[in-house]
Amino acid sequence: MQHNDYILTLACPDTTGIVYHVSGFLFERGCNILDSQQFGDEDTKLFFLRVHFTLPGGVDAEAVRQDFASLAERFSMQWQIRDPHRRARVLLMVSKHGHCLNDLLFRAKSGQLPIDIPAVVSNHPDFALLSASYGVPFYHLPVAAGGKEQQERQVLQIVERENIDLVVLARYMQILSPDMCRALAGRAINIHHSFLPSFKGARPYYQAHDRGVKLIGATAHYVTPDLDEGPIIEQDIARVDHSMSPEALTQVGRDVECLVLARAVRWHVEHRILLNGHKTIVFA
Repeated sequence: MQHNDYILTLACPDTTGIVYHVSGFLFERGCNILDSQQFGDEDTKLFFLRVHFTLPGGVDAEAVRQDFASLAERFSMQWQIRDPHRRARVLLMVSKHGHCLNDLLFRAKSGQLPIDIPAVVSNHPDFALLSASYGVPFYHLPVAAGGKEQQERQVLQIVERENIDLVVLARYMQILSPDMCRALAGRAINIHHSFLPSFKGARPYYQAHDRGVKLIGATAHYVTPDLDEGPIIEQDIARVDHSMSPEALTQVGRDVECLVLARAVRWHVEHRILLNGHKTIVFA
């Protein structure tokens, strides 16, 4: 099926006339706006816009991109015009907890997520059979003592070879080096429980049970060299009570992690997220 719709995203210093000039630019080329979302941040004085539009027959998308560059320069825009029908290629990384991995594999296979998964990488062999059941190549890349740099080079080789658009740390329990974080800047998402900075380390849900917490949740964020402090994309919570065992809390927490991570991945590949310093603008 031939598609002629595209998504324009932009960020620039906030001023008058941005929407007027962008919509006028599209109108002059016979484009039809299907959806438009915008936000002006009073704190950062930045303006953000996402426009889903169609091109008339015979109009070349690359020519539109070239023409838009002059308007973008006028307003100092950071911008992209993307084809929403191009399926993102996503690399999944996992360690010993496979709930997020299984959830994303299923959503991709069943068509619930518009992504292709060309590879799964793990520092443990546990989920080789699970990956194989979905027809996805599995790479066991252990992290030997003093061998993190070599292992990360192997991961980046897979990223390059498979033309990966997004790396998802689906409960991958290794800390990425600053160099790795910089290499994947803006295209790596992590998921973890939302207790941080409390209940660090092993068995956080057991720690939470011992403290009698009443809310548990999960946070998905972009990966940066600052551990677990990257721009937050999505969060959610679930209420728990005194009657629940540590195992029950763990199961509830894992369910929330799966949902939050799936939303974050969807919004990223649908070009709904714009960075605003240490925060994100999410046009969900």
